[in-house]
Amino acid sequence: MANSIGSRHWAIAEGYLPGWSTGEDPALQSHETCCVLNAGDAPANLAITLYFEDRDPAGPYRARVEPRRTLHLRFDALTDPEPVPRATPYASTIESDVPIVVQHTRLDSRQAANALMTTIAYSG
Repeated sequence: MANSIGSRHWAIAEGYLPGWSTGEDPALQSHETCCVLNAGDAPANLAITLYFEDRDPAGPYRARVEPRRTLHLRFDALTDPEPVPRATPYASTIESDVPIVVQHTRLDSRQAANALMTTIAYSG
């Protein structure tokens, strides 16, 4: 029996998809990732909402993480209900019907020397 760890509510207060990249390969294009761990025995159904400085929120974006699995969800791959805008600051909340752990990662390839940043999201 797997351990059910984490929280059902997470927030990433800082989000930004750069408007351009030096990397041509999709793996090297500037992006943000919501890394989700579901260590429990039940599927995790996610609802992601994006918040902006000057407009109403977007979402929910839906995703599912199978039991005892992980999902690395790129924000630039989210398209339904609308694509995540580039060159626009945003924040996000992730809600799950079972406890999960969320980590936020950004690859910024606007310069030849790529920058990678990662942090655990806020759970509350």
